[in-house]
Amino acid sequence: MENLTHLDQNHRPKMVDVSSKEDTTRVAVASGIISMSNEAFDNVTSNQNKKGPVIQTAVVAAIMGTKKTPELIPMCHPLLLSGINCDVEQLDDLPGFKLTVTTKLKGQTGVEMEALTGVSIGLLTIYDMVKAIDKGMIISNVQLEHKSGGKTGDFQRGEK
Repeated sequence: MENLTHLDQNHRPKMVDVSSKEDTTRVAVASGIISMSNEAFDNVTSNQNKKGPVIQTAVVAAIMGTKKTPELIPMCHPLLLSGINCDVEQLDDLPGFKLTVTTKLKGQTGVEMEALTGVSIGLLTIYDMVKAIDKGMIISNVQLEHKSGGKTGDFQRGEK
């Protein structure tokens, strides 16, 4: 079995020591989808939600979630992120939305977990703001799309 990096020689949890790693520019892109009823979708797209602007609130929540990742995921390092970008795509045919979060830094460890956490929190915020209309919404396909930098190199979903 491959050595697990988050366990010490006594099989106790530990945070990986990245102090010997080189600083490199690291970028991660993650995305996810929320599907909903036509009524809920119309409520969001017409800005009629009683709780406020759903998409703008979800973007702010995604940014906040990205920055709070080490407080939520036990073995994640606190990072000095140099950039967070969120993009929301309206999916009329679903109906629903696709949220994409891009994270960037120059540092010793990757930013994949931050991008994935941002997507999750952003989509959960949409759910929270629209649940009075549609409790059956589905959050799906939260996934890493791309990552670059670091020892393991680049990853692009769909490439082998």
